[in-house]
This record gives sequence, structure tokens and C-alpha cells, in this order.
Amino acid sequence: MSSGFKGRREDKRLVTGAGRYTSDWNFPRQLYAAFLRSERPHAEIASLGVESARSSPGVVAVFTGEDARGANLKAPPSYVTYPGRGGQQIRTPVRYALACERVRFVGENVAMVIATSPLAAADAAEAIEVEYRDLPAVVDVNDALADGAPQVHADVPGNLYFDFDYGDEARVNEAMARAAHVTRIKLDSQRVVGNPLEPRSCAAVYESESDSYDVYSASQGLGLLRDALSIFSGVPKEKLRCHAHDVGGGFGIRSSAYPEYALLMLAAKRTGKPVKWIGSRAETFMSDYHGRAIRLEGELALDGNGSFLAIRANLICDLGAYLSEPGALISTRTPSETVVGAYTIPVAYGRHRLVATTTTPVTAYRGAGRPQIAYLVERLVDQAALETGIDRIELRRRNFIPRKAFPYKTPTTTYDSADFRGMLEEALVHADWEGFEARRMQTLGRGKLRGIGCGVFIEPSGGSMSPKDQAAIKFGGDGKPVLYTLSGSTGQGHETVFPEIVAAVLGIAAEQVTLRASDPLGPPLVACGTIGSRSTLMHGSALLAGAREVVRKGMALAAEELEVADADVEFAEGEYRIRGTDRRVKLLDLARKYAGRQPHPLDTIGEAATARAYPSGAHVAEVEVDPDTGETEVLSYVAVDDCGRVINQVLLEGQLHGGIAQGAGQVLGENCIYDRASGQLLSGSFIDYFMPRADMMGTPRLVDRSIPSPTNLLGAKGAGEAGTTGSIATLMNAFADALRPAGVHHIDMPLTPNRVWEAIRRVR
Repeated sequence: MSSGFKGRREDKRLVTGAGRYTSDWNFPRQLYAAFLRSERPHAEIASLGVESARSSPGVVAVFTGEDARGANLKAPPSYVTYPGRGGQQIRTPVRYALACERVRFVGENVAMVIATSPLAAADAAEAIEVEYRDLPAVVDVNDALADGAPQVHADVPGNLYFDFDYGDEARVNEAMARAAHVTRIKLDSQRVVGNPLEPRSCAAVYESESDSYDVYSASQGLGLLRDALSIFSGVPKEKLRCHAHDVGGGFGIRSSAYPEYALLMLAAKRTGKPVKWIGSRAETFMSDYHGRAIRLEGELALDGNGSFLAIRANLICDLGAYLSEPGALISTRTPSETVVGAYTIPVAYGRHRLVATTTTPVTAYRGAGRPQIAYLVERLVDQAALETGIDRIELRRRNFIPRKAFPYKTPTTTYDSADFRGMLEEALVHADWEGFEARRMQTLGRGKLRGIGCGVFIEPSGGSMSPKDQAAIKFGGDGKPVLYTLSGSTGQGHETVFPEIVAAVLGIAAEQVTLRASDPLGPPLVACGTIGSRSTLMHGSALLAGAREVVRKGMALAAEELEVADADVEFAEGEYRIRGTDRRVKLLDLARKYAGRQPHPLDTIGEAATARAYPSGAHVAEVEVDPDTGETEVLSYVAVDDCGRVINQVLLEGQLHGGIAQGAGQVLGENCIYDRASGQLLSGSFIDYFMPRADMMGTPRLVDRSIPSPTNLLGAKGAGEAGTTGSIATLMNAFADALRPAGVHHIDMPLTPNRVWEAIRRVR
């Protein structure tokens, strides 16, 4: 189905400045919002003086926690509804859109000012007088779980939101007891900031006649934002029209409805005017949901031949001061699915504790739990190889799930398809693994340390809170198809890929097909958004089903046009033909003939039942470390991936490039730091926070070794998170290999020059 690549349709609009982002939406009589945010990590609000703000020039209204509580603006609950360890239910404390009585993290909303200009609103927010009674902050998960720790919420005893376990603890204990060897490891996956190019922002317009709202904000899909915002605001979904034309980055943190959006809706209704807010980069750092923040412990049991017997995973997940909707899900069930990684491990057990701290809440971030569990498994395998003396590649070969075993039932799920050994063997060839030792010796001659490492992974994709995804194909006045989905593109190239899927079935040029994603004026659809590497798998499959139905519907129209029975008509290359003759009619000509009829006889809604698939890959990285300065360099990176059926190879590679770079960013520098004593955010700007750059690593060499998934119509598996899931484990294994000759046997991310240099200095 892959077609010749002429560039993404979106690109000309975006690179020439013709894109339309949230800040580009403006309305007559528009007002502006600014937020007063907490400067304290944990404190009671003793008093809140807003009179000076209300009397400031240009101020129209000031809202406080009492307004939010009075309007019942409460954050949506966690996606988790299943029980935890011992039948425990998740504890979800109430979060109002503005703080009531207490603040619990630096950056929490305390008040909102509405004024006639952004500067007037910001000046008035600064005029609000707040008296705090400080409470002890707790920003470290171990501190939060300790006896006598400060309690973040009275209804979350011990600061434990949820204690979740899975697998067979008794059998794992038995396997560990009889094992010839047990490898143990502790790792830290540090907190990171999503930092999309487009800061978080929103505009809300209230229409009094219909008692409805138009909300303009960056989003990963209309369905996600509308449904969550309906819960947050109490406004029925049918009264909400959510708009997101172009979106400057998502990475998972655009999948939720934030408190500011519900507050803007309240302000728009009460003032009777549109209200707009454009967040600053400082607000991005402080109040956009963060990612990762997980401490991992693992144990891997082996018999005398190096066969894996059992695995145990113990995760402590920092979810911050409140639960985001997906935060608990991606810290429990998602990583549990691939706890055995690519290996035939017969028994597994995991326990994941979700902890409350006085920090910004944590949500899904590219990979959403997958990179952490892959990191734990692959570091365990490398460490086991080191401790048993078995070559790390050979140890993997002995324990891989063989290709012929799929679909393969693990202790926690069923994988659809993969070829782990084939991918690794190909990656080793492309990376010239056999020639590495000679290169290492050359590097030592220059006083540098060189390492090589691999990571083999599998991750879940697809799935949804909805039982199905729908997509519509409608025909306009020109007879050309227009596609409607509830997906939200944040750089994936949906405007290019989705038309290609439909055009291939209809036998027409992709340029003749238009996508209108998350169009609030489109037909009513049931679907989830762009999360979990599911867009092509789910929305694409729904479009494929719809396109096939269009062709089927066209048979009757063509038979009538050609004056023959339906059975005499066949379809190929965009034309209906009478079998054995040269009489034919083009599908688009038929569509034009019925243009204007409502509904058009070819209009169709395609459906795809919610499905899971399992992308996988084998990556190899070669790295270098300067022991005198701690400087690191990624010399080469090879990625062999199984992303299922490939629709557009170039866009697939773009997703993999971006994912690998994002994983490398966490490995090499990204780190969101709170001061343990004061609870203050220390990395709240680009001065203090490392961001991946183009010169951080060379262009990865990508190799496609895909097996179509049997779980969906397209055979797609997903690619948006594969690069990140594979790169963290791969790079850390490579750097561990480089540092081991210097005596460094453990180091945690991020590998900043100072941290690497300190680790080498300590052992010297």
C-alpha cells in the first residue's frame, strides 16, 4: 500500500507559517486570562485577597477556588477501575480547577484573572495577596512512603494512591529459590518534562442561545478532549465543540483536559465574551503534566544452562500531587503486559506502587510505561550475562520466544507476532558487532572509552476505552471523498497517510482525498484519539473498512448506470467494468453524478473493533565516553523494527527517528529536578533543563523487518513509541559497556558529563 513519497501534505502549510495553532484563534470582544500559581509546594491558604486585582485597570473578573468549587469543576477520575493488591481500590482525591484551602505543588492554580488584555490580566494576577501557612513538602517517593511522612491528601493514607500487583507471586518465589542464579538490579527513570513546541493554551467561546461551547486547544483527538472536558465542566458532550487544527507537539501530555480549559469555559459563560489564555514556557515546566518518575527493581532467575525461570518487577511510581486520567493506567496495566520482554519466561510477578508527592502530576509520555519495563528487562539480561559469564547475545538467543510460537501466551498477555532472533541477527550485521572489539582498542589508544549495546523489546499498541473506532467517508459537491476521524495529528502525518489508505482501495490518487480530523462539525463518531501508537492500527483500519464499503455500495450504482446486473460488474483501478467488455464507469464520475443528494449514496461509516498489537524491535548502539571530561557521544545507532504493515515508509522512519531522539534525550540529559528539602522546582526553564538537539546523535540506520499483525484489517502495529521504547535500554546498555572497563558498574540516567565524570572519579 506504500506509495511514492512527495512530501507530507501538511508540510507546506506548516513551514510557510500558514498553520493555525491555538494562539492564532481570535474572536470579537475577546478577553484574556492569566493565572496566579502557587509558589509553595505544600501549604494551607490562610487568606486570599483579590480586591486589588478586581479594581486593577482592565480587569473584568477574578475567580478563586470557591468559584471552582461552586461550579463543581472537578478533574476527571483515573482511567483505572480494576482492583489492586488484595482487592484495594484506587484512591482518587478530588482536584478542583483552582486550589481550595491548600496547594500541593509549585505551579498549582490559585486564582484566575480575566481582563481586556494579556498584560492587564498578568498585572492583576500579581496584585493578588496570598497568605500561606507552610506545610512540609515531600518530593521523593521513598520519603513519601516512610513512616510519619507528611500526608499530601488526608484521604490517601501513607501517600499510596494504589498498590497493584499481577502474576503469580508464589510460583516466582519458588522459582527464585531453586534457581542456579538470580540477578538483581535497581534503576531510576527520572522525571521529565514533555515540553511541546507549542505551549499549552486555550480559547473558549460560549453561545447562549444553544447553551453550548466552542473550545480551541491543542489536542491529541476530539474525543479525548471533549469527553474529559465534559466531565471536568459538567457540560454535556453534545454541547461541546472542540477545535484543534494544527498542534505543535503532543507526546501524550495533550491527551487530557487541563483545569485551565474548564475555567475558561466558566469565564466565557459568566462574562458573555470569548476568553483566551496563552501559557508561558514557565507554565509549561510547572503545570503541564510530567512524565516517567519511576524507580525500578528487578530480579531474573536462571537455571544452570542460562534459561530464564522467572522475573520479578517492583516499581515505585511518583504520580505527583493529583492523579491524571491515564497516569495510574500507564503505571500499572500497560507495563505489566510486557514484563517478560522478548523471552520465554514461564512465570512473572510484579508489584507497582503509585505514590503521592508534592510535585506536578504525571501522565502518559511517549512510551507511557513501555520504555521503563523494557529498560528493566534488558538491563537485567545484560547484567545476568555479565554475572554468569554467558555472552549477552548468546543468552538472548537461548531465551527468545521463537517465531513459530506466535501467537504466544505470556504470564500476563498474548503477543500477536514477532521475530526477535531474526531482528537481532540483522541488527548485529548492520552494526558490525563482530568488528567492535577492534574499534574499541583503537578508541582506547586515543584515551577514550568505547561501548556497544543492544536492546530487544516488544510493546503493546492499540487498545482503547471504547469498544470500537469509527471513521466516516463522505462525498462532497465535487464528488471527491472527504474523511472524518477523531484522531489528532501532532506531527504523525495523518493528512498524508489516511488519504493514502482510502485512495489505494478506491483506485484514485491520494491527492483527491481530504482528511478532516477531529472536525466538531463532522458526523457523530465513536473513537479514541491519537494515543498508544494506535492511529493507523485503529483509525486506519476503520477507514479501510469504510473504503471497502464504498466500493461495495458503488456496485449497485454502477450496475444501474451500465444497465446490467450487479453480478456482471467488477471493480479495479478506480473503475467499475462489465466483465469481459470495455464498458466502464469511474467511481468518481458516479460520485459526482449523485453530488448534492443527502445523504450521498456512497457516504459510509467504517468501524474497527478495538484491537491490540505488539510492535517490536532490536536496536544496537555504539557509544564513546571521554573519561577526562565525562563527555559522551553516540557514534552509531541501528534499529531493526517490526511495526507491522507499512503504509508510508518515509513517515514511518520519521516517527522512529523522533522516538529514538526522545529516548536519547532522557538518557543523555533530560531531568526535571525538585529540591528535596524545599520542594521547589529547580529545572523550570531551558537554562536549567536539557533538551535533545539535532547534533546529539547521528541519523539512525533503520531497517524494516515487519510481520503484519493478525489483529486488525490493515495488519498495522504502530511506530510512534517504538523508538523511545527501544532506545533507552539500548543506549544505557551501550554506555554501561563503555564505562565498565573504567570500574563503573552502575550509573543512572541522565548521563550528563558531570555525572559520568563523577562516577569515573569515584572509582579512580
